[in-house]
Amino acid sequence: MMETRRALVVVDVQREYFDGPMEIQYPPREDSLNNILQAMDAAEQADVPVVVVQHKLPEEAPIFAEGSANYELHPQIEERLRPETKRITKQYASVYDDTDFAEWCQQHDINTVTLVGYMTNNCVLGTAEGAEPHGMKAEVLSDATGAIRIANEIGEVSARQVHETIMTILHSNFAAVTTTEAWQSAIKDGSATPMSNLVESAVQGKESQN
Repeated sequence: MMETRRALVVVDVQREYFDGPMEIQYPPREDSLNNILQAMDAAEQADVPVVVVQHKLPEEAPIFAEGSANYELHPQIEERLRPETKRITKQYASVYDDTDFAEWCQQHDINTVTLVGYMTNNCVLGTAEGAEPHGMKAEVLSDATGAIRIANEIGEVSARQVHETIMTILHSNFAAVTTTEAWQSAIKDGSATPMSNLVESAVQGKESQN
């Protein structure tokens, strides 16, 4: 069995998600933030490397504008940065796209990325789906991520529905979804977190209809 060699990837925990239309709604924002901080502390204690990511758009952009206050990391994330913390800025949903993240993982012999941060329905989703083409496994901590309510011409979905649906989809085919507490136990002994698959999820889905 392949040894699990992880990196904790803290995705876009920026001020943008704590104020205004992008404010994280589910799980409750302060709960998810506390779990992100807990995961960062646990990673440091277990010698799991930490990658901190910021989404950056041009200065005239309505969100994540470079140089704006809302582009900055949440202060509690900022204060946990260490000299060895890997920093990445990105402009696409996936941390892999147009960055040196994949190369960094290769250099550090990382085969599993653990995702925390925001948003469930954009950059967490994009990065989780992007891991497999790079020969990597993904984990997502469901209580250390968060979503917003979505409404457009096609429909309207609550933040809770968005989050729970995406977590279920990810666990069926793209990432092992677990909790911060369970992940902390896994990193202590280096064990992999369990994941379903598309066939098992389809069978269980059909059985649940009966």
